Amino acid sequence: MTAGTAQQRPSSTPTPLREARHSAVTRGPAGKGAANLALLAVGLAFVVPMVWVVAAAFNATAGLSVSWPRPWTFDNFRAVLNVETTYRPVLNGLVLCGGGTVLTMIGAVLAAYPLSRYRSRWNRPFLLTILFATGLPITAIMVPVYGLFVQIDLIDTVPGTVLFMATSALPISIWLTKNFMDGVPIELEEAAWTDGASPMQALRYIILPLMWPGMSVVAIYTFIGLWGNFFVPFVLLLSNDRLPASVSIFTFFGQYGEIVYGQLAAYSLLYSLPALVLYLFLARRLGGAFAFGGAVKG
Repeated sequence: MTAGTAQQRPSSTPTPLREARHSAVTRGPAGKGAANLALLAVGLAFVVPMVWVVAAAFNATAGLSVSWPRPWTFDNFRAVLNVETTYRPVLNGLVLCGGGTVLTMIGAVLAAYPLSRYRSRWNRPFLLTILFATGLPITAIMVPVYGLFVQIDLIDTVPGTVLFMATSALPISIWLTKNFMDGVPIELEEAAWTDGASPMQALRYIILPLMWPGMSVVAIYTFIGLWGNFFVPFVLLLSNDRLPASVSIFTFFGQYGEIVYGQLAAYSLLYSLPALVLYLFLARRLGGAFAFGGAVKG
């Protein structure tokens, strides 16, 4: 056997990794350009309506088209800043959505704790049931709920509406809270048990403080979902003085005849403030979430 025949020649057959690199080099710029154009189109779809809302809120002659206010004016805000239009509906919304969020958070924590910390053959069926409940449209159950509320005399009551709004937000909140609670090492809780703490004390003093970033996410998600809920309070609340802002905004679409777009835009900005304030208040708790690695060393 000669040296020429013994020496192996490098294979000319391209490997999958080489093909992937080649395709990334040849198609990379075109793919990135198409992705950037798609992202730009999606961004414009969100930015243009926001620009219209801001511009129309300060424009006394605002229409459906985006136009620069000439001059800038606060007349639209003065027109909607009154008890009937803004103050009372916003306060009603804060009571309904704030109360619903608090009840949802309490129920989610108490339901997620045994699902996260105890193993049972019923955990998976229960979680699948919760996941199924998150996909149910609220309109599918409002007719029997309305009939039930009439029979038990909870129709047109704030406590009854708060209770049902919390119930409707509970499935997804349990699912999220359980996933966040799984990220807390059980060794920390076992150490508390060794020191004589009960499970509820460990939940309160060990798990919940470490879960604040995740609980902030659940609180923001729940409040925003309830704050934008139109159908539930519209069906369960009959008195105008109990309606939240999510229902009162409907009055701008035809109740007073011609739609005043400037006042509608101004009311929309005011309507967005509570959710924005809640996000800014809880945003500082979202950084550095679940850095538990050093807590269980040693």
